[in-house]
Amino acid sequence: MADLKAFAEQLVNLTVKEVNELAQILKDEYGIEPAAAAVAVAGPAAGGDAPVAEEKSTFDVILKEAGGSKLAVVKLVKDLTGLGLKEAKDLVDGAPKELKAGVAKDEAEALKKQLEEAGAVVEIK
Repeated sequence: MADLKAFAEQLVNLTVKEVNELAQILKDEYGIEPAAAAVAVAGPAAGGDAPVAEEKSTFDVILKEAGGSKLAVVKLVKDLTGLGLKEAKDLVDGAPKELKAGVAKDEAEALKKQLEEAGAVVEIK
């Protein structure tokens, strides 16, 4: 049963391009017309702006400004980035600055939440 679950997980995580390639292979090599299955698998990603959002897998965290509690933000930036105290202060003083680039959405959201709790203004691009 675990093999079927793993297979189902792979199918669910296919991109639209991969679904189309799979449909072509099933048609060419096995004579199966998988039009209904392709629509069912690709359906959720086919609406409106969903494909654009799906393709974006990395995000940049931008520190817009330190806010009211600059010292707390500097300390947090130091901890989050591994920079030294002076480098973290320079980054905060130079806002707007890119804090981290190419991070996963979950990590970007977590960084934003932590920084906003410290008083900073943060943007995710």
